[in-house]
Amino acid sequence: MRDLLPVLRLLGALMVMFGLSMGLPLGVSWFTQEGIWRVWLWSLVGTVLAGALLWSSMNRYRKEMQPRHGVILVTLVWVCLPLCASVPLLLAYAEIGRSLSFTHAYFEAVSGLTTSGATVLSELDALPVSINIWRTFLQWLGGMGILILAVAILPLLGVGGSQMFRAEAAGPVKDTKLTPRITGTAKGLWGVYGLFSASCALAFWLGGMAPLDAVMHMFTTVSLGGLSSHDASLGFYKSPLIEGIALVFMLLASCNFALYFVAMRKGNWRGFWQDPEMRATIAVLLGSGLFVALLLWVKGVYGPLDALRYGVFNVVSVATTTGFATVDYLTWPTFAPVFMLFLSGVATSAGSTGGGIKMVRMLILVKQARMEITRLVHPRAVQPMLLGRSVVDNRMIFSVLAFMLVYGATIIVLSMVLMLTDLDPITAFSAIVASVHCTGPGLGSIGPSSTYAVLDDFQIWVCTLGMLLGRLEILSFLALLTPSFWRR
Repeated sequence: MRDLLPVLRLLGALMVMFGLSMGLPLGVSWFTQEGIWRVWLWSLVGTVLAGALLWSSMNRYRKEMQPRHGVILVTLVWVCLPLCASVPLLLAYAEIGRSLSFTHAYFEAVSGLTTSGATVLSELDALPVSINIWRTFLQWLGGMGILILAVAILPLLGVGGSQMFRAEAAGPVKDTKLTPRITGTAKGLWGVYGLFSASCALAFWLGGMAPLDAVMHMFTTVSLGGLSSHDASLGFYKSPLIEGIALVFMLLASCNFALYFVAMRKGNWRGFWQDPEMRATIAVLLGSGLFVALLLWVKGVYGPLDALRYGVFNVVSVATTTGFATVDYLTWPTFAPVFMLFLSGVATSAGSTGGGIKMVRMLILVKQARMEITRLVHPRAVQPMLLGRSVVDNRMIFSVLAFMLVYGATIIVLSMVLMLTDLDPITAFSAIVASVHCTGPGLGSIGPSSTYAVLDDFQIWVCTLGMLLGRLEILSFLALLTPSFWRR
């Protein structure tokens, strides 16, 4: 248990930083004079004081962080910070005279920080703007990762920062240093993220959105989160231009941010275009969008231009785990929404803000399958696996295989748990897939025209667990449950 003490010290520092982020909705609430600014003030003060108390009480427990400390800290962050984020939601709803249970508030906070985009809230257009700012800002914070942000801006976390970075980074490739120091790497990634964010907000504003709406939809576009300040999502605007802007930034955010950082730093984009994962990601996203658009046209759902517009946008939105919707795609031929949901598991790169399995794992699995087929014909052949020009280490292959086994088991077990509650199979399965992929909308009762509020509290908690497991990439959480993890 002594391993927890230095981790709790860092958790306290992160809580202070997270509490200070509530200054954004506080400022918006005060500026717009919507009448609930005190909610944000008290939430900010309470979170900062709680974090400072935890930090000061554990300050004497200073210890070099090991890999397992990073795993513990990441898990605690994604479980505890939604508690802090849910407090102002509960207080704000009480202030405006609307009911919101703790279960729903925590689900909404987890959905925000994990960039899932699932929501239990309705009548979003009538909510005070500071509530929508907070919901969408949570996605922006969670997009690149709160811990990576902490490593970037808090030098006092520089000791052991590499363990935090590796525990938080997504995908199987976690140890590649882009700069000599992990702090520099984190700053570089957040610099690229900030540049994309500013560009996206400006583009939305020039495209016709009000300034605050442009900022909120920027938060949820570059983070591939998908929450909106409108019940109709981006369909509220009925604007091909705004949909086109969102499409471009969703495609950009679905690629590895490390590639952008290296290309900008060296002034050479050749390596970016030659990256096999990036090319596969863009090819799958655009190819799938065009395929579904062709299907919608052939089936007579839309004319050619509308089929292209709605097909490409909604496929890319779901496949990148964003979850924006401009139409109710559950009215399309059954193949299309099911295909889109499965795409959400594979169509984003490691190092992007997307969720799911990641494209690099699928490439490794496909190559491994081809190698096994070759061995059937040539049993003595020795073929190293290449990803681009790099040889894939056997340990990485075994890690991917283990991940896929645990991933499949997680989907099956959680889906069966939901079906035990008499939820219909389509809704149960799609709710878990959408939660673990951090996608948001599913099929059946939780489609793009509905919310997760149709589920009961137990079902909501199961989906919440699914989102947390998806954000933690499952193996990190399961490692905590093994006795060997806690042995010295």
